[in-house]
Amino acid sequence: MRGSLKLITGLLIATCSQIATAQQAPTPNPYNGNKRFEQLETILPTPNTYRTASGSPGKEYWQQRADYDIKAELDDVERKITGTETITYFNNSPDELPYLWLQLDQNLFQKDAIGANTKTGGIAGQSSFQQFKDLTDPKKYGYNILSVKDAKGNPLKHTINHTMMRIDLPVALKSGASVSFSIDWNYLITEYYGRSGYEYFAKDGNVNYFIAHWFPRMAVYNDVYGWQHKQFLGQGEFTLTFGNYKVALTVPNDHIVGASGELQNPTQVLSAEQLKRWEKAKTATRPVLIVSQEEAEKAEKGKPTGKKTWIYKADNVRDFAFASSRKFIWDAMQVDVEGKKVWAMSLYPKEGNPLWGQYSTMVVAHTLRSYSKHTVAYPYPVAYSCHSTSGGGMEYPMISFNGGRPEADGTYSEQVKAGMIGVIIHEVGHNFFPMIINSDERQWSWMDEGLNTFCQYLAEQEWDRDFPSRRGEPQYIVPYMKTDPTQQVPIMTNSENIMAFGPNAYAKPATALNILRETVMGRELFDHAFKEYARRWAFKQPYPADFFRTMEDASGVDLDWFWKGWFYGVEPVNQSLENVEWFGIDNIDPLAKNAAAKKEADAKRQTMSNIRNKTDIPKTVVEENPDMRDFYNTYDRFATTEADKKKFEQTMASLAEDEKKLVNSNKNFYVLNVKNKGGLPMPVIVKANYEDGTEEVFRYPAEIWRLNDKEIKKVIPTDKKVTKWTLDPYMEIADIETEDNAFPREPEQPNRFQVFKAQRPVQPNPMQQQQKAGAVQGAKN
Repeated sequence: MRGSLKLITGLLIATCSQIATAQQAPTPNPYNGNKRFEQLETILPTPNTYRTASGSPGKEYWQQRADYDIKAELDDVERKITGTETITYFNNSPDELPYLWLQLDQNLFQKDAIGANTKTGGIAGQSSFQQFKDLTDPKKYGYNILSVKDAKGNPLKHTINHTMMRIDLPVALKSGASVSFSIDWNYLITEYYGRSGYEYFAKDGNVNYFIAHWFPRMAVYNDVYGWQHKQFLGQGEFTLTFGNYKVALTVPNDHIVGASGELQNPTQVLSAEQLKRWEKAKTATRPVLIVSQEEAEKAEKGKPTGKKTWIYKADNVRDFAFASSRKFIWDAMQVDVEGKKVWAMSLYPKEGNPLWGQYSTMVVAHTLRSYSKHTVAYPYPVAYSCHSTSGGGMEYPMISFNGGRPEADGTYSEQVKAGMIGVIIHEVGHNFFPMIINSDERQWSWMDEGLNTFCQYLAEQEWDRDFPSRRGEPQYIVPYMKTDPTQQVPIMTNSENIMAFGPNAYAKPATALNILRETVMGRELFDHAFKEYARRWAFKQPYPADFFRTMEDASGVDLDWFWKGWFYGVEPVNQSLENVEWFGIDNIDPLAKNAAAKKEADAKRQTMSNIRNKTDIPKTVVEENPDMRDFYNTYDRFATTEADKKKFEQTMASLAEDEKKLVNSNKNFYVLNVKNKGGLPMPVIVKANYEDGTEEVFRYPAEIWRLNDKEIKKVIPTDKKVTKWTLDPYMEIADIETEDNAFPREPEQPNRFQVFKAQRPVQPNPMQQQQKAGAVQGAKN
């Protein structure tokens, strides 16, 4: 509804003042909106000397360390890994430890594993063959732990509890001390299941191996949980301790191996020609083929004549993974990342070309630069991208397994290309979250996937203008936010309990960060705070409170309301522009004012009844009887008296200059009535379209809802008349219902219908009828 308020001249000054203060006056409040803007202090853990109230590591912060010396062999015939490892564990905690916990992630594939036994669901009519194969595979998967011994070779008592193993120490490990022990083990490699395994190529009989969580690894012991020994059920990923690795991998001598860390013996495993290409790649501006497609195809047709051992070294990493195959094409180049030379490399079979040869290593290089700019400088010497299967990807320190495969004839769609680039950015980007900023993935998937997906979105947009990112923009999360709240869980949900894992662990937190950056905080404040979080917690182990507190501490922006709504709740954003009222200041002098009033009154009298009455009623009673007339029949109500003129002149003369300027400005005052129908409070962003074709955007912070979280009114003064108001004009806040965001309302699009000519009914095929009848009879039998 639109209206115009004509202010009485004598009350002009007071009314102008009231309009100015109306913007501050709260709407009468029948609701308790304050709870949304109260602090999180009762929800977040109490700060202490390990983790401060500012979000920084405390003065007594500590974390454990585990160094590994591993020797392993890949059996390409049995598809089996046999290994021995020596672990040196450093107890930097203030506690004595009578026992140690290790993760045995391969036990996920044992027949009685908790992860397998707790899977639910039926058999669909179109169930995949893989589903039945998994249920009936006779092979015995999981670790065979052959021995656990101390540094002197004496057996250590150990207990296996599904995917965890406890080692009981003869003497408790004191604070500041270390202990070394060894484990011998083997296991059968599973088919690639999204994190690790092998891919078999029926055409040439060869196998690509992507090997991860392949050795017993130390569980985390920290100040938050003590031992983090949640079972590995498959969805929640890994919580790991930093350390130094030396790994010797023995494989068939025609295999190419890429791994976490730097290759220590290139002269023993590479040919003279490959070494020459290696040197060339150090100064190249485009990837150099270390192993060409022709050489890889030749190796596919041959047979190994022996074995080779590739030795890798990786310092200050939380894990180690590798890829091995005779099918691998290998390209590489060194790139400058904030003043440091880093190897960007790719391993892929011919099935990945032409996409992989053209894009993979270049995308790796771009990812390292982009993420370093937004977080911390990439500290490691190398980053591999390995083409695993046609599906998604998986990440480990300095190496990732990525999907995105063209058709057999080498053609590919734009979607496949963008998907491949996106997954490489995402998985290489995981080097930062969580491989460097080392969050607990077993507890909080969003701190790994969500933060990384946000940085992926930034890197994608820097890769190519208008890159078709799947996640990041607020409008992309709307379909999920529209779903039934009972089918949603908060972002702050344990990794194993998340429903709709993709939207909730990846897309929603990434969208929340994008909204913080673009709308709530602004890029400058956000980028500084986000980079400070990365700097503070690089090579440490942050938890949600550390992130929340750092983002506020480094920006000076109170975000507790935002964490409550986006991370602890499932309410959607749904703002509605219910109504707009239009007011103006009466600055018309009495003469003009009365003339205008007379014109308006005359216009109102031009009704059909009055027009017809001029002829249908020759004379009224008053016209026939002059004595019925009185003062009101003779007084001209629109006449301007001298007193009126004098009063107006005196009022104008009494105004201050700024008040006169306001009176003569012809300002418009619009009162916008906005409702928060979804529940999640967000900034109010509204665009005004003026009648001269220009537009203006007004922005109000989320605190506008602090006194009433249901409905507010906002007075907006403008110099020009507005023809249309629009809420959230740039789709910044993930509003789930935009039909009520415009005022006046946009006309709805008409429903479409089609007209068809009447047709004869289709006659059923007699053979189909016979088959259908047989099927019904069979069902009855």
